[in-house]
Amino acid sequence: MECTVHKLVADIAVLADRQVLLVRYKDTRSYDGQQGWFLPDDYLMFVEHPDEAAARILREQVGMAAPRITLDHIESFGGGKTAWHLIFHYKATLRDALPATAGTNVLAAQWFPLHALPASTEVAHEGWALDVLQRMQGRS
Repeated sequence: MECTVHKLVADIAVLADRQVLLVRYKDTRSYDGQQGWFLPDDYLMFVEHPDEAAARILREQVGMAAPRITLDHIESFGGGKTAWHLIFHYKATLRDALPATAGTNVLAAQWFPLHALPASTEVAHEGWALDVLQRMQGRS
């Protein structure tokens, strides 16, 4: 049964060669029906630590492992008529932009140069992944 009070989510910005890996999902029902590009993300499983979720998401959605995955920042929003969301934003930096192996629900996985990201209209949730990346770059 899905919780309607709160949502615990982890996403991961995979960076390599001044590029970021974005994904599109086949079944978007778990993503508020949103179409477009996302940072690889998913809900945390029951009693799953956010660090473990980030590694799982990377492995399951794009077939990768990273030697170091770090928590960049946490975002909280919602309440009222929507569930409260707590989003754990992770970052992994790889030496090379490796080919991604699309997971079961991944329609496409593509590397984008950080200086030529898709338009916000092509990114789910009104360009949310772009906002997350901008915040991450401001911390670097």
